[in-house]
Amino acid sequence: MPIDTKSGLVSSQYNLGYMYDSGHCASQNYREAEKWYRKAAEQGHAGAQNNLGNMYWHGKGHLSKNDNEAVKWYRLAAHQGDRNGQFNFGKTLHYGRGINQDLTQAIEWYRKAAAQGLLQAQEQLQIIEQQFNRRY
Repeated sequence: MPIDTKSGLVSSQYNLGYMYDSGHCASQNYREAEKWYRKAAEQGHAGAQNNLGNMYWHGKGHLSKNDNEAVKWYRLAAHQGDRNGQFNFGKTLHYGRGINQDLTQAIEWYRKAAAQGLLQAQEQLQIIEQQFNRRY
């Protein structure tokens, strides 16, 4: 069976980004984290896309907060089925940060993430249900 070296390389780039972002096995360095996340994200790694979105959402390191960039990366991750990307894309739609507010679409993305077992999404759906006294 042939080895897919490209996907292995992309996963390694993501892992390097994560190590620098979290400070696990390497000194925390957001500039390096962003560099490695971006390399993997541009090659379609959904986890890297989500984490790069997080860096823009929170303005980590040398990156300024940029909701539009966060939405761009969250959307890419969400459409690939990444549950964290789905939750975060739903969050942007829910609060209208970097995108027009759309509670109906936010609920749909929260549902997708919740269906994959993401507790945050399940909790968010319960909060919305309580706010609007409706079941989603």
